[in-house]
Amino acid sequence: MSMVDVTAKPEVYREAKAKGTIKLKPETIQLINSGKIQKGNPFEVAKVAAILAAKNTSSIIPLCHPLPLTAVTVELRTLDCGVEVETTVKTRAQTGVEMEALAAASTALLTVWDMTKQYEKDADGQYPSTCIQNIHVVQKVKEKQK
Repeated sequence: MSMVDVTAKPEVYREAKAKGTIKLKPETIQLINSGKIQKGNPFEVAKVAAILAAKNTSSIIPLCHPLPLTAVTVELRTLDCGVEVETTVKTRAQTGVEMEALAAASTALLTVWDMTKQYEKDADGQYPSTCIQNIHVVQKVKEKQK
C-alpha cells in the first residue's frame, strides 16, 4: 500500500465538481426557507464545513495527496424533497481534486443533517425518511499540457 507517485507529473490546472442531495421532510424544508432552524442557517454552516473538508481531505482519506487548493465554491439549494449541494474545487497540481470535491459535498450534506436533525426525527427518535444520496462527480477538468 502506498500513495501513487506523481513526482514526474507536471503541475496543471485541475477542477472537479461534485453533487449530492439530502432527502428531508417538507416541514423541514419550509423551516430552512423561512430561516427558522433553531441552530442557525444550515446553508452558511454547511458552506464553511465543506470548505474545511476540501482543505483537509488528505487528513481523512489516507492515500490522498495533500493539494494546494486555489478555490472552493459551495452552492446549496432547496428542492421539493430536500437539499442539493454542488461543490467546485480548483488547483494547479500534479493530481486531481475529485476527492476534495466529494469530501466537500458529503460534509455539506452531513452538516445540513446535523443542523436539521431535531426536525427529522420521528416519535421514536429515528430518521425514517432522512437520506443522503447520489453523491457523485459531475465533471472533472484537466488542462492539457503545452
